[in-house]
Amino acid sequence: AAARLAAEQEVENLSGLSPNPEKDIFVVRENRTTCLMAEFAAKFIVPYDVWASNYVDLITEQADIPLSRGADMKGKCGTNESELELSWLDQAYTLKLSFLKEGHNTSRGPEASWRLSRIQFTYDTSERTYFKDAVSPGKHTASSHRLSALVTPAGRSYECQAQQTIALVSSDHQKSVQLLLSEVRIQPFDIPADFVFSEEHKCPVDQREQLEETLPLILGLILGLVIVITLGIYHIHHKLTASQVQIPRDRSQYKHMG
Repeated sequence: AAARLAAEQEVENLSGLSPNPEKDIFVVRENRTTCLMAEFAAKFIVPYDVWASNYVDLITEQADIPLSRGADMKGKCGTNESELELSWLDQAYTLKLSFLKEGHNTSRGPEASWRLSRIQFTYDTSERTYFKDAVSPGKHTASSHRLSALVTPAGRSYECQAQQTIALVSSDHQKSVQLLLSEVRIQPFDIPADFVFSEEHKCPVDQREQLEETLPLILGLILGLVIVITLGIYHIHHKLTASQVQIPRDRSQYKHMG
C-alpha cells in the first residue's frame, strides 16, 4: 500500500519556469491531480558566533542563505493538513512548511480558512558556503511557535508580492533566525484544476499598496467630475441670466416712459 501511494504521488520543482532567478515554484500532485502549489522567493538571515581577533571573545556574524533553485522536495496533501519540505546543498539546509485548514463560527455562520501553521528550518554551520569559521559548528533547528501566518479563506490561494518577515527561534542558544518571504503565491488545499490557482486572497500590505496606487487616480477623477459639473452649472446659469430682460440701471433711460 505504501509503495502504491508513493507511486501515485508526484513532486515537481518548476523553478526554471520563473523569469525571476530568486523565485521558486513547487507542485505536489496526488492521483494525477495537483493538490499543493507554492511560488515564492525566500532567504534566511542566520546569526552565528565566531572568534574575535583575540581568540578569547565571541562576536556574532550573519549568514544570508537563499533558497537554492535546485532544491530537492517532498510533499504530502491531506484534507486538513498539508506539508512541503525542501532541502538543498546536500541536505545542509532543510525547510519544512506545514499548513492547516480549520473551521470556525462567525457572525455570518460557519466558515473555513487555512494558514501556515508551522515552519521548521534546519541548517548546518559546518557548511562553508554561507558560514565562515563558525564556533562549535554543527546542525541546528530554527522553528516557529504557535504560528498563524498567511491566513486565507478556504478555497482560495494566498498572494503577497511585498516582503514579509517571520521570526524563528533557533536551538543555537535561542538565536532569532529571520525568514524573508516575497512574491508569494501558495495554495495547499482545494486546488480547482491541475496547475491552476484559485482566486487570490491578497495580503493586507498588498491591499494597502493597491489602494495607495489607485487613490490618487480616484481623487483625480472625482476632482475632474466636480470641475465639469461646476462649469456646466455656471454655463447654464449664465445662459438663463442672459436670456432675461435686462433692466437699465441708468435712470436717464426711463425718460421716454410716462
